[in-house]
Amino acid sequence: MRITLFSVEEANRLVEEIRPQVEKLRAQKREFDRLEMRMGVLAVVTSGADASNVDSRELTELGEKRRRQGERIAREIGELHEFGVVVKDLDQGLCDFYALKGDRLVFLCWRLGEREVGHWHSLDAGFAGRRPLKGAEIE
Repeated sequence: MRITLFSVEEANRLVEEIRPQVEKLRAQKREFDRLEMRMGVLAVVTSGADASNVDSRELTELGEKRRRQGERIAREIGELHEFGVVVKDLDQGLCDFYALKGDRLVFLCWRLGEREVGHWHSLDAGFAGRRPLKGAEIE
């Protein structure tokens, strides 16, 4: 992925565009996790069972469904990356945007449910290191 630098205004405009896609991705991730959980249960239930067992067949079908779901999620994350968005956490709908703070590369940080980008953090600080944008002199 190439690095695209954003101003706060540019990131906020993009947030309006990507919000529906991030919401959809979060729902797809929940479905992926649900499939994963069901497969874990079936793996225990079918231990030593014949492939013709109804639970074994369901496990196989769910594995294929999970694979397709994972590919769909990966493809859509790739689309966001093409815009320069760094998807950090689908469960939270957490996305970052590269920006400059003086001569330092930082992330503008946005989470689904927030109206706009209102925080930034250093590249290595992560979500826990978020700081308010107010007075931050982000270019």
